[in-house]
Amino acid sequence: MNMATATKTPAKTWGFLLDGKWVSEGEAFEVRSPADGTLVGSGHLASAGDAEAAVQAAVRTFETTRKMPAYDRQRILRGISEGLRQGHEAFSRILALEAGKPIKATRTEVDRAIFTFAVAAEEATRIGSEWLPLDWQPAAAGRAAIVRRFPLGPIFAITPFNFPLNLVAHKLAPAIAAGCTMVLKPAPQTPLSSLLLAEVVEAAGWPVGGLNVLPMAIPEAERLVGDDRLKLLTFTGSGAVGWALKRKAGKKKVLLELGGNAGVIVHSDWDVEDAARRCVAGGFSYAGQSCISVQRIYVQRSVQERFLSALVAGVKKLKVGDPLEEATDVGPLISVDAAKRAENWIEEAIAAGAQVETGGKRSGSYLEPTVLTNTRPEMKVICEEVFAPLVVVEPYDNFADAIRRVNDSPYGLQTGLFTRDATLLFKAFEQLEVGGVIAGDISSFRIDHMPYGGVKESGMGREGLRYAIEEMTEPKMLVLNLG
Repeated sequence: MNMATATKTPAKTWGFLLDGKWVSEGEAFEVRSPADGTLVGSGHLASAGDAEAAVQAAVRTFETTRKMPAYDRQRILRGISEGLRQGHEAFSRILALEAGKPIKATRTEVDRAIFTFAVAAEEATRIGSEWLPLDWQPAAAGRAAIVRRFPLGPIFAITPFNFPLNLVAHKLAPAIAAGCTMVLKPAPQTPLSSLLLAEVVEAAGWPVGGLNVLPMAIPEAERLVGDDRLKLLTFTGSGAVGWALKRKAGKKKVLLELGGNAGVIVHSDWDVEDAARRCVAGGFSYAGQSCISVQRIYVQRSVQERFLSALVAGVKKLKVGDPLEEATDVGPLISVDAAKRAENWIEEAIAAGAQVETGGKRSGSYLEPTVLTNTRPEMKVICEEVFAPLVVVEPYDNFADAIRRVNDSPYGLQTGLFTRDATLLFKAFEQLEVGGVIAGDISSFRIDHMPYGGVKESGMGREGLRYAIEEMTEPKMLVLNLG
């Protein structure tokens, strides 16, 4: 594994955004590169008093944002999108440095965030109302209703490390489109891109106090989770944390985007080499640190050897190295501990009979892209979310068994399905226990305006701009007596 470090920009000390002011007080923290431990930046943790002030600002400013006309919200969102476009390389570099994501992948993430805010700008003008005739019974003759959606109120958002720009965008963009204010807690590993985004939001003209970005410790965050002045909690992260926060959330609405151990089914009627190529991308992009990364691959037995050969050949071509190197395909995991955890799971699987087809070795926070076979359902590499550059390949004999094995999981986010048989495709669509079935591609396909979310332990609610706006608004009905 080539882990030479490219030249990095000097580390900056950041303040956090609180009610229109950049605060540089409080307990200090450092952000270090997952690649080599060098200092990327430093900042300050918000105190309990800061968190209280942020809630007060969000509540106060909501009285302004909830009345903002659609064209104003659209203008601001377009301005944010353009600000990201102008700062494209700065955002790409800071993502690579703090998240350890290869620079070509961070450029894609910035492109996606630009798109996310641009789509939200359009959706801000499409929050419609409904005319509902009520005269379906004689007693309601002459009556009709108007159903209109209104913004919920201030939102508390908690975001993860793996897509520290675009997953923030998926919470902030629909909130602005809906007219909601926000207190944002970014992931402690990757807060800097959120702070840089806050500068762009300020410049675009979102009202002071409408966005507060506060790195904070767990006790302060939990206090806000239970605060009834915040009307919605939107959380992306681990299942254990997400469900625990839901129990603390009180009366507020809760959206959870949690983990997965995504399955892919490869049927014999598909181009095996094409499926293998796509699974290489889906299993090892950003070192497998995505909730919809390909983890479990079930291949019809008659083509398994051909598929495995093509997959392993593709995995061996991946370049592991410094995230800032243009040629790097796979960078480090977010921490040495994360890499050790995956390594331990691999060793446990091997001890129980699994076979390593390629990879399996760790160096610091780097783990070689790994392919395992001969696994069993109770192994952690199968039944848990590995969140590392690792896939498991197992054969199946009939399609019903493939569906059963994909469903044999506590998670249910997305599944990839390679078949040209429409009957099998619609059978899978009906029977797979997931939020999305991706036909002709991998589980990790996502475009940012589609409804995204899972079932079972993978969460509740949906993101994707129009769908998130619906979650962040509530319908109110006006009944008219026209008789």
